[in-house]
Amino acid sequence: MSTAQVATPPVAPRPSGSGAARSPAPEKAGAAPSPTVTDPALVRRAVKAAALGNAMEWFDFGVYSYIAVTLGKVFFPSGNPTAQLLSTFGAFAAAFLVRPLGGMVFGPLGDRVGRQKVLALTMIMMAAGTFAIGLIPSYAAIGVGAPILLLAARLVQGFSTGGEYAGASTFIAEYAPDRRRGFLGSWLEFGTLAGYVGGAGLVTLMTALLSSDDLLSWGWRIPFLIAGPMGIIGLYLRMRLEETPAFAAEIAKAENERPKVPLREMITGQWRALLLCVGLVLVFNVTDYMLLSYMPSYLTSELGYDATHGLVVVLGVMVLMMIVQPFAGALTDRVGRRPVIAAGCAGFLLLSVPALLLIRDGGLLAVAAGMGALGLLLVCFTAAMPSALPALFPTRVRYGSLSIGFNVSVSLFGGTTPLVVTALIGATGDVMMPAYYMMAAAVIGGFAVWRMAESAGRPLPGSPPSLEPGTAGTAGTAGTAGAAGTRRTCA
Repeated sequence: MSTAQVATPPVAPRPSGSGAARSPAPEKAGAAPSPTVTDPALVRRAVKAAALGNAMEWFDFGVYSYIAVTLGKVFFPSGNPTAQLLSTFGAFAAAFLVRPLGGMVFGPLGDRVGRQKVLALTMIMMAAGTFAIGLIPSYAAIGVGAPILLLAARLVQGFSTGGEYAGASTFIAEYAPDRRRGFLGSWLEFGTLAGYVGGAGLVTLMTALLSSDDLLSWGWRIPFLIAGPMGIIGLYLRMRLEETPAFAAEIAKAENERPKVPLREMITGQWRALLLCVGLVLVFNVTDYMLLSYMPSYLTSELGYDATHGLVVVLGVMVLMMIVQPFAGALTDRVGRRPVIAAGCAGFLLLSVPALLLIRDGGLLAVAAGMGALGLLLVCFTAAMPSALPALFPTRVRYGSLSIGFNVSVSLFGGTTPLVVTALIGATGDVMMPAYYMMAAAVIGGFAVWRMAESAGRPLPGSPPSLEPGTAGTAGTAGTAGAAGTRRTCA
């Protein structure tokens, strides 16, 4: 099956994956780009494969967060529970320090050899790193070698993740028709939430069914060992995909030679868009990791809730987010990405303190209400970012520039959130630090969304208009309006 049919005479197909990809014929100088008419069945397949791969990735990362207290006892023996938790989150944060390196390797590679091949490679590495964690002996068995091996496995995970999100969001964005990019992109984060739900549900089940001794001796290994078969399934789905029409068009424009883009061009040539990307990803990931990764441990270690109750609340919040996610994604196609992201920033600025007061001082229903409010605000980011971020960069450098900007921001601000907030609470004794941290992130994100251009309903920069079947008659109008709106990356 071909990836797309276009409004120009077809060129000779180029083999890719299980079928052939057709791309527009090279345009004459000064000619308007011919629109791409998408194949709905292939678009659905691409979205499913990208979302499932993302679900597998965040199942792995999520399990680590949900079982952090147990991992602290297994790998970092200490008489101080806070020190154990800090050590565990330190290993968690270490994986994010190598993410920019992974982005600098996998991003440019994705712009050179194609999105599909790199996404298959990141899937293999993530599954291998996670599976290895489940095989590491405990500190009691091999001493200091245990935390060293844990750190090594985490670094493999972090390096592979450096090419995952940017590649998956780019993959979906380049397949999706312009008018539905927000809705289709939102399924990427639906996969993230599904992975979190799977990880949280499994940890909750094990915590309820296993004794503390069994959980410490062997039970904690189960979620990590599951990554093996999950990785094989995800790899199979990704290997069956074909290259995106946008990347195939870049190959055609380069006269069938692989595009060669210097790393310097991906950074210095896109510095305005990179700064916007860093600001948007900062607010997105600080709030994401605060709610979905840190809060289970916060409820247990700082507020004294039973571990099972805390995980059940977080699990319920994620299910609520999954229900709302596709509708919020469709909303970004109707009203735009900027209004939805701005609403999320304003909400976190105004409601973080009241929500955390509910979580801190109320009963279980109040905790659920506070967490639910934060979860609905987070949907403003999870629904809009997968389509907003790829639209910051032109096709030629999209995977590379987005990988660099995304991973630098996640490494400095997102992945360090559990460690920094735990340390701030330990230093100040103020359990409201999570709210203050989210408010600061919301201010930075608000400034970034103020400076970004609207991308809803418009072609991706450097790509022709992408239309649904039956809408080719509107190509000229859509293409002209979209191109005019995507030439700049900041207002």
